[in-house]
Amino acid sequence: MYKNKSILAIIPARGGSKGLKNKNLKKINNISLIKRTCNIIKKIKIIDLGVISSDSKKIIYEGNKCGLNSYFIRPKRLSGDRVPDLAVLKHALLITEKKINKKFDVIVMLQVTSPLRKVSDVKNCIKTLINRKMESVWTVSEVDKKYHPLKQLILNGEKLKYYSNNGSKIIARQQLSKTYIRNGAAYAFTRDCLLKNKILTRKTSAVILRTKQISIDTNRDLTTVKNLLKN
Repeated sequence: MYKNKSILAIIPARGGSKGLKNKNLKKINNISLIKRTCNIIKKIKIIDLGVISSDSKKIIYEGNKCGLNSYFIRPKRLSGDRVPDLAVLKHALLITEKKINKKFDVIVMLQVTSPLRKVSDVKNCIKTLINRKMESVWTVSEVDKKYHPLKQLILNGEKLKYYSNNGSKIIARQQLSKTYIRNGAAYAFTRDCLLKNKILTRKTSAVILRTKQISIDTNRDLTTVKNLLKN
């Protein structure tokens, strides 16, 4: 709890993965991605409860071993690779609240495929939401201007063109504003924000992370993270 706000952490981790089979159970230095996420939660005393949402009994078992709670097996209709996070979070929130007869003010989503997150990243996300009275807060990383959207191209058949019509007007880097991408380290939402289907709202803010963040989708990503943590 923080400033009288009860906080629920939800760890979504479905069993199916096309890019990297069983990626949510992969290990780095003999510690599974599930356990790494759980260890972060244990160190954040303002989080009241951590639950795992999965359609896989193996993943739920791993989560339980680490100390995560599980009050359900995620239904098949919410386990496809095109199911939005919003539907998964709402399902986990409402069932958990019903099972333990308690409502939560703040919901934090921690994706296990972002193992480079730090305790401070998650805490800053939560505190920014509450202190600034936001509806949602995301952790983001700044995009190198070499990859700015106005410098990106697409192929239209065999013809190359700018992704944006304004791209042809850009000559110097100084003309480009800063842009950001979400890095998956942490998301925080108010209960009303989730239940009203408004993940991204006019009252959304961000915590900018300066440290390197990698979302694991391939074996190459996994190897890169292993090397980073080793060093």
